[in-house]
Amino acid sequence: MNKTLLTGLITVIVAFMLAIMPLPDWAARFRPDWVTLVLIYWALAFPFRVGVTIAWFTGLLLDVSYGTLMGQHAIGMVLVIYIIHIQHQRLRVASLLQQAIVIFFLLLLKQLLTLWVDGMLGRAPDSWLYFMPTLTSTLLWPWTYLILRDLRRKFSVAKHNKF
Repeated sequence: MNKTLLTGLITVIVAFMLAIMPLPDWAARFRPDWVTLVLIYWALAFPFRVGVTIAWFTGLLLDVSYGTLMGQHAIGMVLVIYIIHIQHQRLRVASLLQQAIVIFFLLLLKQLLTLWVDGMLGRAPDSWLYFMPTLTSTLLWPWTYLILRDLRRKFSVAKHNKF
Protein backbone atom coordinates (compact mmCIF):
# COMPACT_ATOMS: atom_id res chain seq x y z
CA MET A 1 0.00 0.00 0.00
CA ASN A 2 1.57 3.29 -1.03
CA LYS A 3 1.85 6.43 1.08
CA THR A 4 -0.84 8.34 -0.78
CA LEU A 5 -3.48 5.67 -0.30
CA LEU A 6 -2.50 5.06 3.31
CA THR A 7 -2.50 8.76 4.22
CA GLY A 8 -5.84 9.37 2.54
CA LEU A 9 -7.41 6.27 4.08
CA ILE A 10 -6.23 7.15 7.58
CA THR A 11 -7.55 10.71 7.32
CA VAL A 12 -10.95 9.47 6.11
CA ILE A 13 -11.08 6.92 8.95
CA VAL A 14 -10.25 9.65 11.48
CA ALA A 15 -12.99 11.80 9.92
CA PHE A 16 -15.47 8.92 10.34
CA MET A 17 -14.38 8.50 13.95
CA LEU A 18 -14.98 12.20 14.57
CA ALA A 19 -18.35 11.94 12.80
CA ILE A 20 -19.67 9.12 15.00
CA MET A 21 -17.95 10.07 18.25
CA PRO A 22 -20.53 10.51 21.02
CA LEU A 23 -21.11 14.11 22.04
CA PRO A 24 -23.38 15.74 24.60
CA ASP A 25 -26.83 16.61 23.26
CA TRP A 26 -26.08 20.34 23.15
CA ALA A 27 -22.86 19.79 21.18
CA ALA A 28 -24.19 17.17 18.75
CA ARG A 29 -26.09 19.84 16.80
CA PHE A 30 -22.82 21.69 16.16
CA ARG A 31 -20.82 18.67 14.94
CA PRO A 32 -18.92 19.60 11.75
CA ASP A 33 -19.28 17.47 8.64
CA TRP A 34 -15.78 16.02 9.01
CA VAL A 35 -16.06 13.37 6.31
CA THR A 36 -17.15 15.84 3.65
CA LEU A 37 -14.43 18.31 4.66
CA VAL A 38 -11.74 15.65 4.34
CA LEU A 39 -13.08 14.47 0.98
CA ILE A 40 -13.21 18.05 -0.27
CA TYR A 41 -9.56 18.51 0.65
CA TRP A 42 -8.46 15.31 -1.10
CA ALA A 43 -10.60 16.14 -4.14
CA LEU A 44 -8.85 19.52 -4.34
CA ALA A 45 -5.41 18.00 -3.81
CA PHE A 46 -5.91 15.00 -6.14
CA PRO A 47 -8.83 15.81 -8.46
CA PHE A 48 -8.11 12.88 -10.76
CA ARG A 49 -7.71 10.36 -7.95
CA VAL A 50 -10.57 11.27 -5.59
CA GLY A 51 -13.79 11.44 -7.54
CA VAL A 52 -17.49 10.88 -7.39
CA THR A 53 -17.10 7.10 -7.03
CA ILE A 54 -15.13 7.48 -3.82
CA ALA A 55 -17.64 10.14 -2.72
CA TRP A 56 -20.53 7.75 -3.41
CA PHE A 57 -19.08 4.88 -1.39
CA THR A 58 -18.00 7.21 1.41
CA GLY A 59 -21.51 8.68 1.49
CA LEU A 60 -23.01 5.18 1.67
CA LEU A 61 -20.72 4.37 4.60
CA LEU A 62 -21.87 7.60 6.23
CA ASP A 63 -25.50 6.55 5.68
CA VAL A 64 -24.80 3.22 7.35
CA SER A 65 -22.97 4.94 10.22
CA TYR A 66 -25.84 7.37 10.87
CA GLY A 67 -28.60 4.86 10.18
CA THR A 68 -30.20 7.10 7.55
CA LEU A 69 -31.85 6.22 4.27
CA MET A 70 -29.33 4.58 1.94
CA GLY A 71 -28.06 7.16 -0.51
CA GLN A 72 -29.19 10.21 1.46
CA HIS A 73 -25.70 11.41 2.32
CA ALA A 74 -24.17 9.71 -0.71
CA ILE A 75 -26.03 11.82 -3.25
CA GLY A 76 -25.11 15.00 -1.40
CA MET A 77 -21.48 13.93 -1.21
CA VAL A 78 -21.42 13.11 -4.93
CA LEU A 79 -22.89 16.51 -5.79
CA VAL A 80 -20.35 18.36 -3.62
CA ILE A 81 -17.36 16.46 -5.02
CA TYR A 82 -18.66 16.85 -8.58
CA ILE A 83 -18.81 20.63 -8.15
CA ILE A 84 -15.35 20.58 -6.57
CA HIS A 85 -14.09 18.71 -9.64
CA ILE A 86 -15.60 21.25 -12.00
CA GLN A 87 -14.13 24.18 -10.06
CA HIS A 88 -10.95 22.66 -8.58
CA GLN A 89 -8.54 24.84 -10.57
CA ARG A 90 -10.26 28.02 -9.42
CA LEU A 91 -10.57 26.84 -5.83
CA ARG A 92 -6.93 25.80 -5.53
CA VAL A 93 -5.71 29.33 -6.24
CA ALA A 94 -8.36 31.00 -4.06
CA SER A 95 -7.54 32.19 -0.56
CA LEU A 96 -8.70 30.12 2.41
CA LEU A 97 -11.44 32.66 3.09
CA GLN A 98 -12.73 32.40 -0.48
CA GLN A 99 -12.54 28.61 -0.29
CA ALA A 100 -14.47 28.68 2.98
CA ILE A 101 -17.23 30.74 1.38
CA VAL A 102 -17.56 28.28 -1.51
CA ILE A 103 -17.46 25.34 0.88
CA PHE A 104 -20.17 26.98 2.99
CA PHE A 105 -22.53 26.98 0.01
CA LEU A 106 -21.57 23.44 -1.01
CA LEU A 107 -22.18 22.12 2.50
CA LEU A 108 -25.43 24.08 2.67
CA LEU A 109 -26.52 22.44 -0.60
CA LYS A 110 -25.67 19.01 0.83
CA GLN A 111 -27.56 19.80 4.01
CA LEU A 112 -30.59 21.03 2.05
CA LEU A 113 -30.64 17.74 0.12
CA THR A 114 -30.63 15.73 3.34
CA LEU A 115 -33.30 18.07 4.76
CA TRP A 116 -35.43 17.45 1.70
CA VAL A 117 -35.15 13.66 2.12
CA ASP A 118 -35.81 13.92 5.87
CA GLY A 119 -38.86 16.06 5.16
CA MET A 120 -40.22 13.52 2.69
CA LEU A 121 -39.75 10.82 5.32
CA GLY A 122 -41.56 12.90 7.94
CA ARG A 123 -38.45 13.59 10.02
CA ALA A 124 -38.24 17.34 9.57
CA PRO A 125 -36.00 19.14 12.09
CA ASP A 126 -37.56 21.10 14.92
CA SER A 127 -35.34 24.18 14.79
CA TRP A 128 -32.92 26.21 12.70
CA LEU A 129 -30.02 24.59 14.57
CA TYR A 130 -30.24 21.88 11.89
CA PHE A 131 -27.96 24.09 9.78
CA MET A 132 -25.27 24.60 12.43
CA PRO A 133 -22.97 21.83 11.09
CA THR A 134 -22.64 23.85 7.88
CA LEU A 135 -21.48 26.89 9.83
CA THR A 136 -19.08 24.98 12.09
CA SER A 137 -17.65 23.09 9.13
CA THR A 138 -17.06 26.35 7.30
CA LEU A 139 -15.30 27.84 10.32
CA LEU A 140 -13.10 24.75 10.62
CA TRP A 141 -12.20 24.56 6.92
CA PRO A 142 -9.00 26.65 7.16
CA TRP A 143 -7.64 24.47 9.98
CA THR A 144 -8.71 21.27 8.24
CA TYR A 145 -7.00 22.44 5.05
CA LEU A 146 -3.78 23.41 6.82
CA ILE A 147 -3.59 20.20 8.87
CA LEU A 148 -4.21 17.93 5.89
CA ARG A 149 -1.80 19.91 3.71
CA ASP A 150 0.89 19.57 6.36
CA LEU A 151 0.22 15.84 6.65
CA ARG A 152 0.47 15.51 2.90
CA ARG A 153 3.79 17.35 2.89
CA LYS A 154 5.15 15.50 5.93
CA PHE A 155 4.50 12.11 4.38
CA SER A 156 5.62 13.29 0.92
CA VAL A 157 2.34 12.42 -0.73
CA ALA A 158 2.93 13.29 -4.37
CA LYS A 159 0.46 13.75 -7.19
CA HIS A 160 1.92 10.93 -9.25
CA ASN A 161 1.04 8.32 -6.62
CA LYS A 162 -2.30 6.60 -6.96
CA PHE A 163 -4.96 7.28 -4.33
